[in-house]
Amino acid sequence: MEAEIINVGTELLMGNVVNTNGAYLARECSKLGIGVYYHTVIGDNEKRVKQAVMTARERASLIFLTGGLGPTQDDMTKEAVAGVFQRKLVEDPKVKEEISQLFERMGKKKIPENNWKQAKVLEGAIILHNENGTAPGFILEEGKTTVILLPGPPRELYPMFENKVIPYLSARQDSVLYTKMVKICGVGESKVEEQIKDLIREQSNPAIATYAKTSEVHIRVTAKGKDETEAKKLVKPVVKELKKRFGNGIYTTDETVNLEESVVNLLRKHELTMVTAESCTGGMIASMIVNVPGASSVLKESFVTYSNRAKRKYLDVSKSTLKKYTEYSEKCAKEMARGAALVNDCDVSVAVTGIAGPDGGTEEKPVGLVYVSCYAKGKVIVEEHHFQGTRLMIREQSATCALDLLRRCIMEQYE
Repeated sequence: MEAEIINVGTELLMGNVVNTNGAYLARECSKLGIGVYYHTVIGDNEKRVKQAVMTARERASLIFLTGGLGPTQDDMTKEAVAGVFQRKLVEDPKVKEEISQLFERMGKKKIPENNWKQAKVLEGAIILHNENGTAPGFILEEGKTTVILLPGPPRELYPMFENKVIPYLSARQDSVLYTKMVKICGVGESKVEEQIKDLIREQSNPAIATYAKTSEVHIRVTAKGKDETEAKKLVKPVVKELKKRFGNGIYTTDETVNLEESVVNLLRKHELTMVTAESCTGGMIASMIVNVPGASSVLKESFVTYSNRAKRKYLDVSKSTLKKYTEYSEKCAKEMARGAALVNDCDVSVAVTGIAGPDGGTEEKPVGLVYVSCYAKGKVIVEEHHFQGTRLMIREQSATCALDLLRRCIMEQYE
C-alpha cells in the first residue's frame, strides 16, 4: 500500500507552525507496514487542495489529509474532497448532537452558527466521531483509493488515529512491520556506517538505516513479517550483532528513551546522587536531567560557574590552575568535577568548560574546544573535544557528550 500525506494549513506552509502531524502519521504508517511515498503541505485554498488530492490519487492508494475541518470559511478540506470524488455534504444528526453536547459540557449555551458546518459529513463515508473536539474525521473509499480526513489539532488527531484509524488499516494489511531503534552516543555517523556497511549491504529484510542526531547516531532496524512475532525474530539477531559491535556506546534500544533518561535510570539503579558543574553549557546539562520525571531523587546540586571567581568559590578550583592552564584546560575540568563532588558530598559529578564562541578563541585554544569531565569512585576522567557549528550547537554537543561520559563512567565503575 502506497500512501501520501497531505497536510492542509497556511500556517504550516508559512512555517508559523511546525508540521508535527506529518511526522507522526509517517511514523505510525511505518509501524503498520504502510510505505509513505509523498508528503505535501498545502495552504487553505480549496482549488489547490483539490489539485493536491487529484495528484495524490494518481500515485497513491491511501491518502491522508489533516486540517481544514474546522468551522471557519478557510476550512475547506472536506469541501475539496467532496468536489474531487463528487460526493454530497449532508447533515448528520449524531454529529450535530455531539457538537451540542460538547458546548454544553463547556458551559456555553449559545453555539455559533458556523459550527454547524462541522455537522455536515461526506456522503457514503465512514464517520470518525471526535471525542476531543467538534470536527469529525472521515474514511472515504472510492475504488482502489482510500482517503482519510483527520482534524488538524494533534490532541484530536492522535487519539482519533490510534483508536479508529489504526484498527481500520490493520484489518486491511497482510503483513506488519516491527522496528527496533539502537541509539549510540559518542560515535560519528560516518564511522557508524563504516562499521555496519556489511550488515546494510547483506540485509534487505530487516532493513537497516542510520540517522544523525546531536552527537548521537540512531540505527533503525525494521523487518516485515506476516505477524509481529515473525518480524521480531528477524530483527533480534541484527540488534544482537549491533550490541556486539558497539558495546557500551549503545545507551538504549527503546525508541522512547533519550540519553538523559538512560542516565537517570542508571543513577536510580545504583542509588547514586549527582552534581553538575557547568561553564560554557550554562545549566544545559542540569536542564536535560530535570526534564526527566523523578530527577529530584538523583540530582542533588547544580552549579553554573561561568566566571573563574565562581569556579574557585564553589568548586575549589585552584588559582594556580586557572593562571597557568586557564579555564579552558583539562586541569581545570578535572578540578571542577572533583570539587563539585567532594564539596557537595555526591557520588558522581559531571563538569564542562570550553569556548562556545563565536569570540574568545585563539590559535592554541580555538572556538569549539571543550573539556568534559566526570568524577566517580574517586577517579576523574577528562575528555577533550573539538566541536564545530554555532554557539548553540557547540553548547548542545557539549551537554550531550558530558551526559554520555557520565553514563559510561557509571557503567565502568558501578556495573
